[in-house]
Amino acid sequence: MHVFTSITANYLPKAAALAHSVKRVQPEAVFHVVLSDDMPACSPHITEAFDSIINIRDLPIDELPRFIFRHRLVELCTAVKGTAFQYIADRFGADRIYYFDPDIIVAGRLDGLERALDSGSVLLTPHSIEPETDPIAVLDNEHCCLRHGVYNLGFLAVRMSANGRKFVDWWADRLRNYCYDEVENGLFTDQRWVDLAPALFDDITILREPQYNVSTWNLTHRRATGEVPYGIEINGRPLCFYHFSGFDSGAQLTMLDRYGSHSPVLYEFRDWYIAQCEHFGQSTIGKIPCIYGRYASGLKISDAHRKAYRRRDDLMRYFTNPFDDVEPVQSYRHWYQTHVEGAPPVAESVPAAVESAAQNGDGLRKLFREHAPEPVLRVARSAKSALRRLSGPA
Repeated sequence: MHVFTSITANYLPKAAALAHSVKRVQPEAVFHVVLSDDMPACSPHITEAFDSIINIRDLPIDELPRFIFRHRLVELCTAVKGTAFQYIADRFGADRIYYFDPDIIVAGRLDGLERALDSGSVLLTPHSIEPETDPIAVLDNEHCCLRHGVYNLGFLAVRMSANGRKFVDWWADRLRNYCYDEVENGLFTDQRWVDLAPALFDDITILREPQYNVSTWNLTHRRATGEVPYGIEINGRPLCFYHFSGFDSGAQLTMLDRYGSHSPVLYEFRDWYIAQCEHFGQSTIGKIPCIYGRYASGLKISDAHRKAYRRRDDLMRYFTNPFDDVEPVQSYRHWYQTHVEGAPPVAESVPAAVESAAQNGDGLRKLFREHAPEPVLRVARSAKSALRRLSGPA
């Protein structure tokens, strides 16, 4: 049994808490950390439960600087998950691989999951397993699933059968190319892709038992009792693993107050988790910035810089290492500052240009000659839309 999580350095305390929980209940498990960052100096007790640390530079990802730059940090830690499954299977000969988000605690043995993998090749946990009845819960939970994915990919288990490997190879390919948090475009990192999995692949097992992947989004139908940390029961069944999703943002406590007041033990569990993370260095290591958050010069990379880069194949081909701004005039950062930040404000220039293009067939060609690349794309789309509205149905 191989278990892994995927993090940047500031999540090492959470990964350590997860790893120690796995080793306590499943001591034979081999635990890997996939690190998309440099490894900081830290106390040996933080890493003692890690059997290996796999740096993103160890993974077989082509054009790595381009790949990393395209992703915001949460996207990056997600985008490597599929490749990590492949790497762990190939490098360590792993037959059964479990992924857990770093903000999970495994509170009970994984024997039930092992039995499920005896017959299935892929195990998925839905966000919800019973219909909501309260209108607020419908919006918080069911509507959220429609936007972000039916299955929570904070957990995934795969047996590397022919069907399991087929699934992993497909999923890894999608994550290498389309692992973005763009809900408006139908993408939410790895989760929306896996909505397709039960239709595309055989041997997909959907776990509907309440003791798996317990979190605030499913507490309306799950009551916790017992003792912290390894004696908790969910609806009378021993808790297998609990997901502290939204912990750093404060959303976890907000939603726990809304849906978990019937289970006081979960507040005790939360206090225990805070103490565990602090024991593993949360107040210090948890503040370490990721090395991939800045250009080589030390300037911060904004989300807008990343999005512009990943939407343009020509930019990715030309700026093979977009982090490198040692010679600023030749850098991607300089290009962005010149052609995007330095371009005329689109809100001022586009309306008149679109009107001209809509009324005069030569206007659109003129726009392509006169506008910088990014404004042109926006203007062209708006002009086409305006032309369609003026001409009416074909």
